[in-house]
Amino acid sequence: MKLRNVFAMITAAAMTLSLAACSGQSTASSTSSASSDSSSSAASESSVSSEKSTASEKSSGASYTIGICNYVDDASLNQIVENINARLAEIESEQGITIEVKYDNCNADANVMNQIIANFAADNVDLMVGVATPVAMAMQSATEDSKTPVVFAAVSDPVGAGLVASLEEPGSNVTGSSDNLDTNSVMNLIFAQNPDAKKIGLLYDVGQDSSTAAIEHAKAYLDDKGVEYVERTATTAEEVALAAQALVSDAVDAVFTPTDNTIMKAELAIYETFADAGIPHYTGADSFALNGAFLGYGVDYANLGRETADMIASILTEGKDPATTPVITFDNGTATVNTEICEKLGLDFDTVSEAFAPYCTRVEEITTAESFSDLES
Repeated sequence: MKLRNVFAMITAAAMTLSLAACSGQSTASSTSSASSDSSSSAASESSVSSEKSTASEKSSGASYTIGICNYVDDASLNQIVENINARLAEIESEQGITIEVKYDNCNADANVMNQIIANFAADNVDLMVGVATPVAMAMQSATEDSKTPVVFAAVSDPVGAGLVASLEEPGSNVTGSSDNLDTNSVMNLIFAQNPDAKKIGLLYDVGQDSSTAAIEHAKAYLDDKGVEYVERTATTAEEVALAAQALVSDAVDAVFTPTDNTIMKAELAIYETFADAGIPHYTGADSFALNGAFLGYGVDYANLGRETADMIASILTEGKDPATTPVITFDNGTATVNTEICEKLGLDFDTVSEAFAPYCTRVEEITTAESFSDLES
């Protein structure tokens, strides 16, 4: 009997508590739901706040180290490096960060190049920059395991070189900027200036990846036009000089060279050979015209350097993935004419500019110098 009374008392107490709970059930349920929404919202805000905090941290006081390897000492590639450094300095100031740049030039020596890249890896750089195709390919190979981001600059055919799967979706730890040359446009300029040209010289280094596709395109263009061409190749400065002399002996009406670093490096030594013979040298970069070629047609390398620096910064500070960061390409419709050589060839600059106008976005003047900085002094 006592046990029943105790059970009854417990039951009564439970019912009392249940009634009390029921009186506030709706409010409690609503509060619970609001609390859940608030928690979700807070989590979302926390996530956004965290992202903002991370971005803030990256843009204020963060420090990064990058390694830049230049393939060879020439006006175009040096101009790229100079503008990468200048733009990175601006970004440091804009974002309140520090970017330490380790720079070296392998001077087209594969052994030196690999050692430089190994040094970058040993220094645990946050990102590597390969200026020109050979350096970019070596960096790609060296970072297969580490997946250290690699940004290339001035690679003429990144897909053909196997650096990226496509320009839109590179697909790995490598992306960058391309100085792809519109070869047909250069060919058009040759015949705009001299419609009666019968024989064209092709001067290049057969070992330069940057020349491979462009030379094939030039041959196809000339074949379609029924114009004869003569190929002269070289791998050293001495060979370039001999090849230039051979083209004079071949009595070519003009010479074409794509964005070939071997020829670029030797341009100052050969430009007078062509000019004295009355042969215009058409090339794939304004740096050739700077060093004495009649014409350089292609991208603005100063702008290419700055755009490459912006890409570097976006990968470092914003966490952008090279695999999904499209390769930067440029309008390469600028024709740069060396006015000194133009005069030496007996051509009038205004007449030449008028003839070129339909085939390029603009025509610019330049005079012979070793580097672009020499023109500013």
